[in-house]
Amino acid sequence: MSIAAAVSSPSRSVEALLGGRDVLHAKPRTALDWVSVIRQGISSTAVDFLAKTIHVTHSELATALGIPERTLARRKREGTLNSEESAKLVRLARVVERADEVFEDLETALTWLKTPNAALFRATPLSLLDTDIGAESVMDTLGRIEHGVFA
Repeated sequence: MSIAAAVSSPSRSVEALLGGRDVLHAKPRTALDWVSVIRQGISSTAVDFLAKTIHVTHSELATALGIPERTLARRKREGTLNSEESAKLVRLARVVERADEVFEDLETALTWLKTPNAALFRATPLSLLDTDIGAESVMDTLGRIEHGVFA
């Protein structure tokens, strides 16, 4: 799947955001399928694909994932993320997918993710995704937006 196809698709699934079957070498359909993909380690090509799709540099992506930039560079050379890094990448893609669903437009979703948010104590949603609790807070905020509760 090309980056253009992922960006123009009306439904940007986690799978599509990470490069699709060509990159993942699997077609996960359930949460348990994702567990297997994560445990095996995701191709470092997915990092490049997601960075281009969400318009961030590798440095910004490394920060959002909570993975040192040098480690990401090493994984790129090695070809595969470890299971912890893979889980962080999937977590980020899940938040992007959810923001795209809520805003019904990827560009609007990405702008929201990169803009300081009062509900998140002026942090950018993207800056909170390096932890599970931060990602939960972002997902909760997206849920409130979806239901018209902005505070």
